[in-house]
Amino acid sequence: MSSTKLIGPGLGAALLAYFIWGFLPLYFHALAHVPPLELVAFRICLTLPFCLAVVAWRGMGGELVAALRNRAVLLRLCASAALIATNWLIFVIAVAQGHVLASSLGYYINPLLNVLIGTIFLGERLNRTQWSAVAIAGAGIALLLWGALDMLGVAMALAVSFALYGLIRKLTPVASVPGLTIETMVLSLPAAAIVAWYALQPAGSSMAQGAGTAGLVALSGVVTGVPLLLFAAAARQLDLSVLGFVQFLAPTISFLLGTIAFGEPLDTVRLACFVLIWTAIGVFSADMLRRRRGAQRSRSEAPA
Repeated sequence: MSSTKLIGPGLGAALLAYFIWGFLPLYFHALAHVPPLELVAFRICLTLPFCLAVVAWRGMGGELVAALRNRAVLLRLCASAALIATNWLIFVIAVAQGHVLASSLGYYINPLLNVLIGTIFLGERLNRTQWSAVAIAGAGIALLLWGALDMLGVAMALAVSFALYGLIRKLTPVASVPGLTIETMVLSLPAAAIVAWYALQPAGSSMAQGAGTAGLVALSGVVTGVPLLLFAAAARQLDLSVLGFVQFLAPTISFLLGTIAFGEPLDTVRLACFVLIWTAIGVFSADMLRRRRGAQRSRSEAPA
């Protein structure tokens, strides 16, 4: 792996993207008084203009139109839109109800779940070490059945919805920015209806609850779009193995926020679950590094 791929702007973009994602619980905790469904609806409505601006800035209008005209691509993006909206809603509810640790666990589990989904749907194969990592993670998840069903429900809902979202996007031939733009287009009509419905209720729209709330809600489009744009830039410049390690920054920050900033309980069962998940990630990552170094050594020893 070249040093430029490790310390170049791609790594900086990836670190900043996952740094923002990691601190999202603070942002949504500040908006815990806003109904989650209304907040997600505002997030969708305000992400669309941001995405359209990025599409125009990067000259991706042709890709956007081509994807909109492709029925198969459009249908897949409708499915991925439903999944990402579900993921966003679960995350906002989890933060509002004091389940930041559960959301952290969900995003620790997600990469391992991606691997398992790859074997089921994409015909990918795991070696014994990788299967052992999956088994260790499974044991950690099983622990929650005895002492933390609330954490299990939130974590698995987040992990499964995002893993299925990733699977559909992997199988859909469209770039990240046009894809997200179409997803928000698909969701914008029901989102606008939800925003209007809340505005007509006796309590009124959350945007009328004061300048602070209105300002934070207005930023939801930027908070959604900026890290996705940074991630797209990083994905083009970094090896996936490097990106795979960086992705653990976000749930680690969320874990620290849950335990330190929000004071969520970390009893023996929950702690044991995290330890097993971290162990599984360590086993899987070590195996990935070993195989990568072996592949690099083979290439360097191959005759020119």
